[in-house]
Amino acid sequence: MRTHTRRVLGGITAGTLALTLAACGGSDEGEGEGDGTVDAAALEDNMVGAMEDYSAGDTFVATEPVEFGLLYRDHPNYPLQDDWPMLQKLEENQNVTFDITTAPLSDWEQRRSLLIGAGDAPCIIPVTYAGQENQFVSSGAILPVSDYVEYMPNFQAKVEEWELEPELDTLRQADGKYYLLPGILEQLRYDYTLGIRTDVFEAAGAETAPETWDDLRESFEAVKAAHPDQYVLSDRFSVPTPLGALFNVAAPNFGTVGGWGFGEGLQWDEAAGEFSFAGATDEYRSMVEYFHGLVEAGLLDPESFTQDDDTAVQKLTSEQSYAITTNSQEILRHRETLDTTVGAGNYQLNKIRVPAGPAGDLVAGTRMESGMMISADCAENENFVAMLQFIDWLYYSDEGLEFAKWGVEGETFTTEGDGTRVLNSDITIQSLNPGAPTNLQVDLGYHNGVFMLAQGSTQDLVTSMLSEEEQNFQEVMATKEQAAVAPPHPLDELELEQASLYQTALTDYVTQNTLAFILGQRDLSEWDAYVAELEGQNMTAYVDIMNAAQERFAENNG
Repeated sequence: MRTHTRRVLGGITAGTLALTLAACGGSDEGEGEGDGTVDAAALEDNMVGAMEDYSAGDTFVATEPVEFGLLYRDHPNYPLQDDWPMLQKLEENQNVTFDITTAPLSDWEQRRSLLIGAGDAPCIIPVTYAGQENQFVSSGAILPVSDYVEYMPNFQAKVEEWELEPELDTLRQADGKYYLLPGILEQLRYDYTLGIRTDVFEAAGAETAPETWDDLRESFEAVKAAHPDQYVLSDRFSVPTPLGALFNVAAPNFGTVGGWGFGEGLQWDEAAGEFSFAGATDEYRSMVEYFHGLVEAGLLDPESFTQDDDTAVQKLTSEQSYAITTNSQEILRHRETLDTTVGAGNYQLNKIRVPAGPAGDLVAGTRMESGMMISADCAENENFVAMLQFIDWLYYSDEGLEFAKWGVEGETFTTEGDGTRVLNSDITIQSLNPGAPTNLQVDLGYHNGVFMLAQGSTQDLVTSMLSEEEQNFQEVMATKEQAAVAPPHPLDELELEQASLYQTALTDYVTQNTLAFILGQRDLSEWDAYVAELEGQNMTAYVDIMNAAQERFAENNG
């Protein structure tokens, strides 16, 4: 029988523990040392279960049974089952079991923080996004994993082959090390864009594949002429960030950041080698002017900036509008409703390629997804190196990635001559084999975000479960150029405290005035006055902190 234990967290409240959230601090020791700096001799007592000659492409099998502590995010859509075949296979084939501490999805981040702060976190802490590790660095609670990547050959190989170093560098803290093992992607994963009623656009003589944002406006104008009483675009994803998704996908093509991607509000100038504050730039103004023009012309519903998602979707499905920001999952839901309201076969709703703009044909983002932290004291465990090898195999090897997503060939799927994977007909996941009695995720434990950092990582695996339509969308989006990734600029504790205060006030002011300018509540002739007002919100001081941090990091780490 498998020796698998499961501990369930309960009774922990926010008042149980006071955490010191000192982000990005770290020690100055070891600055510029690079990765893999731990002497192998220092780990001589931590090799129990480790493979002696483990290399990239090898199947990891512990040399004796090992058990690793795991903090498990228990998702209500696929609650943990101790007898999942996925866990059984890891015991049978890899000699690995887990001592699992569970925390529910609804309370995941808080409980993770409490456990780490109390020193009670298990070794492996998955489902951690970039930036979430910052608060634990200065306390020494989590491991500087960059010191140990020499024991992770699959991770190293993919970073090198996919040229991920610039993106990996964005994770580095002030000491030059990174403390998060990220999920990594071979190519950017594209999802959000506009979905348009192509049948309505075609009937109006409008272009259904606009190459630029100006072309898109012309298409909107043609549809508006045919339907003068309707707005063409009534959008969603605006609460709490107005047009959060649409600004996020549009902004790179205007040469700036916006919406969900506004983040720190920084815009990197490659030529000048410095940051500026995005909300005050000419590029951001260009984007604001564009969307103001859509509202002024009656093409964009002004309620888009404040309405909830259900209202926006209802307008689309009742034919009060003909375009909406969407993604691969949401467009399927829109179609299900349109089948009822308009009738199957009486409409066409399709995602479009994000148009190019004044700055070029660009898409922003990094090829990093949800990753994991490792508790610092686990470096003292006798199975530490075996754990690193196992993590490397499951999350970064082609074999482990396929296992986590698809299961076992011959048991859950087969592979055709052209390499296409085919899920067994009695198993379902996502849109594959709807109605089949067994769910790959719920019943078998595969396709689980805890054990699958990047939905496949390799482009082959990422697209392996997508519909032909969605694969085509990925292909056309892949022809866009990836915007430059801003360089690292980690802050020390005092800088972080001051910058956070500035950032909050600046972001709120940009959001407020962006909305006012676009809706015509504030005239665009007042732009210079608005920029001066940002100066009054400590914009220059904020940018100076960020540029100084970037220069310091570059000097210390080459």
